[in-house]
Amino acid sequence: MVTVTTRNPADRLTEEQILLRDTVRQLAVERIAPRAAEIDRTSEFPEDIRQLLAQQDVLGLPFPVEFGGVGGDLLTVCLAIEEIAKACATSSLILIVQVLGSLPLTLAGTPEQQARFFPALASGRTLAAFGLTEPEAGSDVAAARTRAVRDGDGYVLNGTKRFITNGSVAGLITVFAVTDPEAPRHRRLSCFAVEVPTPGFRVERLEHKLGIRGSPTAELAFEDVRVPAANRIGAEGDGFSIAMATLDRSRPGVAAQAVGIAQGALDTAVAYARDRRQFNQRIGDFQMVAAMLADMDSQIEAARQLLYTACAEIEAGGPDIGRWSAMCKLVAGDTAMRVTTDAVQVLGGYGYIDEFPVERMMRDAKITQIYEGTQQVQRLVIARALLGRPAS
Repeated sequence: MVTVTTRNPADRLTEEQILLRDTVRQLAVERIAPRAAEIDRTSEFPEDIRQLLAQQDVLGLPFPVEFGGVGGDLLTVCLAIEEIAKACATSSLILIVQVLGSLPLTLAGTPEQQARFFPALASGRTLAAFGLTEPEAGSDVAAARTRAVRDGDGYVLNGTKRFITNGSVAGLITVFAVTDPEAPRHRRLSCFAVEVPTPGFRVERLEHKLGIRGSPTAELAFEDVRVPAANRIGAEGDGFSIAMATLDRSRPGVAAQAVGIAQGALDTAVAYARDRRQFNQRIGDFQMVAAMLADMDSQIEAARQLLYTACAEIEAGGPDIGRWSAMCKLVAGDTAMRVTTDAVQVLGGYGYIDEFPVERMMRDAKITQIYEGTQQVQRLVIARALLGRPAS
């Protein structure tokens, strides 16, 4: 006798996660997708989408319940990012960076710091940003030059940060600065929660970008900015390890964004291939087009399943977190670029104009191969993890 169930036993998602995914999917289709083209065209930060995500508790997903959050695990957060990114990559960054900017506090903040900062972040009243990259310190994090000098009961920060997502709209920026220039490279940095606006802090400029145009990418200046010692996250010299631990746990969010972008492009390509007719048949019935669609679908599902597995491995806290994090971002980012490029090809001339969203999705996909560690850096992380293993 065959027992029929409403859920696939092999489905790794819980009923609560499926409900969350479907709820965010509906929100994205009905409220976010109609805004995506205009957000891209105007390059304006979508404050209405930020408020929508806050009102629907989406921005509260990564924060503990005791601080007004939802208490979602990594996979739950990635499910929400994926669904939003299908509709609008820019909008998905609001949640991605809320996670990224707050992770140093989650990983190394004191209970007092978490109680002070998390409620406003969980409610969406305050947006977070992650202040690590500098003009001369991108992949080489330890080369940062921003200085933090102890002065009485606080620190004085001086320096520049560049390519800071949401840097112009955030109210809290986790900033990494050199506290001991004579220390070994990996002990030079410390991390600070900088509340802005504050005297000496300036947004120098916003970048004009290929994609994710509605997400402000800012150059930030810190000129004699005073930060209380109570806002230092972790001990002096812990900044590099905090930054690396943060990226290990934030890269799955970028992978989820990449999977979402790719899925959105495939959905558009499939719908077009069904409707568009040439030579008296649907273009999807031509073998070469059909093969492209099949490859796109297979590649997306492979990236998605790797992402979901990586989330489980990272939540379990095993020794191989860095490798799993790097693998899911590497595969998902490359998949997004490949799939969106193929989606443009399926649509032909229509794919190259903004009447359809795939040209935007192709432009948005490129950044998933660059930020939070380039694909080359991910390959180094994976290779070093393999080579550092004991022989079996």
